[in-house]
Amino acid sequence: MSASRETATLAGGCFWCLEAVFERLQGVERVVSGYSGGSVDHPSYDQVCGGATGHAEAVQVTFDSGEISFRDILEVFFTAHDPTTLNRQGADVGTQYRSAVFYHSEEQRATAEEVIRQLEEDRVWDAPIVTELTPFDNFYPAEDYHQRFYDSNTDHPYCRAVIDPKLVRLRQRHAARLKRKTV
Repeated sequence: MSASRETATLAGGCFWCLEAVFERLQGVERVVSGYSGGSVDHPSYDQVCGGATGHAEAVQVTFDSGEISFRDILEVFFTAHDPTTLNRQGADVGTQYRSAVFYHSEEQRATAEEVIRQLEEDRVWDAPIVTELTPFDNFYPAEDYHQRFYDSNTDHPYCRAVIDPKLVRLRQRHAARLKRKTV
């Protein structure tokens, strides 16, 4: 991995949502939906949804830190989901929907702590942030039909009801960080 290429592994509810958000950011090279933080090797979606594996639905984001920093990634992450609800995002309930940063280095851990501290000082949220900070241990890509789900299913009711509003907020709050459209 080049010196400017980094990986972030983040959980914040349904991975379809985070994947759709991060795929649109300048400097992001790849986003993979999958499972992290659990105790079962190569879990299936059904196993993770059952809640017994300990995994969270997560995304693994490969990015060029020369174009977008880990701090920038986190600032988008903390506006793309509600980090104050324990083990839930909207109607999605269970530990598999928890908010988590699976940090890959002590520098990422320190940056995440600093960003959380600043968000709490600025009172961005009405409740305390409950995002867990956990050392990265494993990541298993989700089944193929979960990859790039939003882009392949924009008319799906979940996409329209849950992901579309997140993308509107992304464009409103982080327009300068979005990839330029090529013709």
